[in-house]
Formats: sequence, C-alpha cells, structure tokens
Amino acid sequence: MADGDGLGEATAAAASPPAPAPGLSPPLGWRERLRAGLAGTGASLWFVAGLGLLYALRVPLRLCENLAAVTVFLNSLTPKFYVALTGTSSLISGLIFIFEWWYFHKHGTSFIEQVSVSHLRPLMGGTEGSISEPGSPSSSRESETSRQNLSECKVWRNPLNLFRGAEYRRYTWVTGKEPLTYYDMNLSAQDHQTFFTCDTDFLRPSDTVMQKAWRERNPPARIKAAYQALELNNDCATAYVLLAEEEATTIVDAERLFKQALKAGETIYRRSQQCQHQSPQHEAQLRRDTNVLVYIKRRLAMCARKLGRIREAVKIMRDLMKEFPPLTMLNIHENLLESLLELQAYADVQAVLAKYDDISLPKSAAICYTAALLKTRTVSDKFSPETASRRGLSTAEINAVEAIHRAVEFNPHVPKYLLEMKSLILPPEHILKRGDSEAIAYAFFHLQHWKRIEGALNLLQCTWEGTFRMIPYPLEKGHLFYPYPSCTETADRELLPPFHHVSVYPKKELPFFIHFTAGLCSSTAMIALLTHQFPEIMGVFAKAVPWCLLT
Repeated sequence: MADGDGLGEATAAAASPPAPAPGLSPPLGWRERLRAGLAGTGASLWFVAGLGLLYALRVPLRLCENLAAVTVFLNSLTPKFYVALTGTSSLISGLIFIFEWWYFHKHGTSFIEQVSVSHLRPLMGGTEGSISEPGSPSSSRESETSRQNLSECKVWRNPLNLFRGAEYRRYTWVTGKEPLTYYDMNLSAQDHQTFFTCDTDFLRPSDTVMQKAWRERNPPARIKAAYQALELNNDCATAYVLLAEEEATTIVDAERLFKQALKAGETIYRRSQQCQHQSPQHEAQLRRDTNVLVYIKRRLAMCARKLGRIREAVKIMRDLMKEFPPLTMLNIHENLLESLLELQAYADVQAVLAKYDDISLPKSAAICYTAALLKTRTVSDKFSPETASRRGLSTAEINAVEAIHRAVEFNPHVPKYLLEMKSLILPPEHILKRGDSEAIAYAFFHLQHWKRIEGALNLLQCTWEGTFRMIPYPLEKGHLFYPYPSCTETADRELLPPFHHVSVYPKKELPFFIHFTAGLCSSTAMIALLTHQFPEIMGVFAKAVPWCLLT
C-alpha cells in the first residue's frame, strides 16, 4: 500500500510542471526562444542572403566580363608595380606596427582594439546584448566585482613616508628630478586638510590662515602662510608641522620644529579635552587636535629613528599605540616593526606580528615579508639548494618557503627590489597595497634587514619564483589571498615618477593587432624583396593568381 501511494505521488509530480529552482529564471517561451535563435543566427542569414543576391545578379552586373577585364589589366602590369605596391604596404604596416607598440607600452592597450570597442561596436549593435537588467544576477556580480576592485585599489598613506624638505627636496637639488608626482602631492594635501582642519577653524585666526595654507599648491606660499599663522599665534602647532615638513633642510632642523609643535600641540589638546562635551563642534575640534598630536609624536619618533636613537623611537611608538589604540588605520605598527628589526629584537617583532598578522586585519607587504623573514632566519644560514634537492626540505624549511610564497603572492613586485634586480627610487607619500609603489616603500627601508641575515636573500632567490606555479590560472582564482587586482598598473603610474619603469604583474600579452601588423609588415617586405630580385618568377606567380580565382 505504501508503494502504491509513493508511485501515485511520483506520477502526480511528473505530470505537474516543475517549479523553477531558487535563483533561476523561469523557462523561456517559444517567442523568446525564436527571438534568441534569430539573433544568434542573424549574421549567418545575412551572409547567405548576400551570396544569393550576388549569384542572382551575376548576369545583369556582368561579373564574369568584369573579372576577365581585371585579369587582363593585371597581366599588363610590370614587376616594378608590384615592387612599389608591396614596398608601400610594408612601409604603412610598419608605421602602424611601431605606433601600436608605442601605444601599448604607454597605455597598456591596443589603439586599434580601443577604437573598435568604443566606436565601431556601438554601430554594430554590440552593446545591446551586454546590457543587463538592474536586478539580474550578472549585474549584481559586476557590481560586486567593481566594489572589490575599488577597495583593492584604494590608495593608502605611506607609514614610512620621507620628509619633503629634508629628503625629497634634497634629492631634487642633487639630481634635478622630481621624486613626487602631482597626484601624490594632491593626495597629501587632502590628507592634511582632513587631519589638521575642522569646522571651528574660523574661531582662531591662526587656524583660518593654516586652513588656506594646506590648500595652497605652491610650497613657498604654504611656508609664507605658516609664518603668518605664527605671527597671529605663537602656539600654532600645525604651522610648526608645515615648516618641519617642507622648510627644514635637515632631519635635525625638522626635529627641532616638531618639538616646538609638540609643546604647542599638547597645550591645545589638554584644552580641547576639557571642553569636548560642550557641543559637537568641540568634539570635532578634539578629534582634530588628537590627529595633530599623534602626527607630531609619530614624526618625532621617525626623526629619532633616522638620527640613530632607535630605542627612543620604539618607546614613542609603543606609547602612541597604547595611548591611542583606535588609530590603527595610521599603521604605526609598521614603523615599530622596522625599528625593532633595526634593533634585531626578533622576539618583539614576532610579538607585534602575532597581534597584527590576523585574518581579520588588512595585510601589507611589511607584515607578510617580515613574517617570511623571521621564518627564513631560522634556516637560511644552513640552507643549500643542492643539499635540499638531495635530502628534501625539513619542516622549518618548508615553513620558510611557504611564508615566502605567501608574501610573494600578496605583492609579487618586492623580490626584484630585494634581490636588486631593479633599481630603487625614493618611495612615494602614498602607496597602493599589492602594487609597485608598496614594493618600493617596503624594499627602501627593509632591504638592509634582509641583507643582515645570512642566507636570507639566497633562500628568497631560490624559491620566490615557485609562487607563480602555485597560483591557479587565471589569476581571478587566487590561492591564499584575494585575486590580484587588475587596476594596480594605472594607480602606480599615477603615484610613481615618470622616470621609473613601473613593474607590471601579470605581464600583459601583446595584443592581436601588434602580431598582425608585424606579420603583415614582414610578409609584404619579403614579397617586395623577392619581386625586386626575381621579377620574372614573381610576375608569373602574380598572373597565375587571378586564373586560380576564376577556376
């Protein structure tokens, strides 16, 4: 009886129309299927119709007679004509090839493909089928991908950025080159306005002057405005900050100005703490004064680090991280990591990594490569590729190699700078995570730490390229981290100076039209040469081609 009931239920289920699965669209009707089939075969139908029309009009158009006349005309041509024709074709295709090559290396794309996509595709109706409905799964996937790319290509403030007056400007004086791009300096100007200004600046005349100073593009005008602010208020901390950053020509002068800024900043900060609960404006003023105080202390720690007082720098950074724990977005721990590595306090470095190398926190090249360096340090002095190939890798060596692979997958540009396969430049004031700018900023400060550990660079050199065999293809799949973003090249070109050759990953394949124009140029040049050297043979060949077409 139970079997009979089950059979009846199964029959009823088979007779009723199946319900659409969740997330899937209902089946298309016969009209939709017919329309889709016609749209897919439209090009083939037009081609067949054109051939049929041509065949039907072959007699009125006198196609055979015209083709015979063309054959007679071609037979009357001399080899010199073919030499001139093929030579001109080779020259034109060569010029197109050179232009395509230059455009690809400058912009990373093919000019012909770009024009075809942007101008010819709309005329051919190619964009109609690519437009998806706002609520469709494809549109949601595209928006999710765009949001992910946008977050991955976010530009961050370089936690170890140099001083403009004492370092960047001195580089310009010596080399005559500008190490900072306009885009990078414009981002810094926006940061300064965010950190050092608030809505209550109009209450203090000196802050009003400094608000205009941070918006100035001309460095002398900013410095002049800072002095004007000090004339109005000798305790204007942000004016001392600007002078320390841009006017001081040595680190000693910058430290002296930052100490004056610290004295004024602490006074203003204590005053803001007492009034913070009076109104929202006072709370905004306290946030601004907190940012100013943290910035000053951090730069003082960096001055102490550059002047060799490393323990003092470590103490300032630790106190900052304890006093202002919410300001983790400033990445002060990366400054601390670099100073602890200089002290060779590897246990303290490991303690910092245990806190910040967490899956819930954003990664950086400093965290990933420092973790790899610590694991490499335990085995690098005894590592030998020949010995490892004979006996295999030990557990510690496997952990070190995996840490290197993890770091290289996060930022594949760093090893070439650590191994000195590419020349270093001054790091920019802003970096792109996983980009060439971050690799430069990391290697600029951490190359010495890798050199200090015996065999570390040797182990890196032997193992880093194995990372690319582990990453699935295509790169959208990733391995340990999110897929490598495709927007790093464009952002890095904006952040890095034009005299630097930007590292690109993955290497872009040459577009089809570069191969096509190169082949066309070579083939036509070869035909021109053969026609010039063997005119009789090439003439016979040219006359035989139309007869082959007729038959």
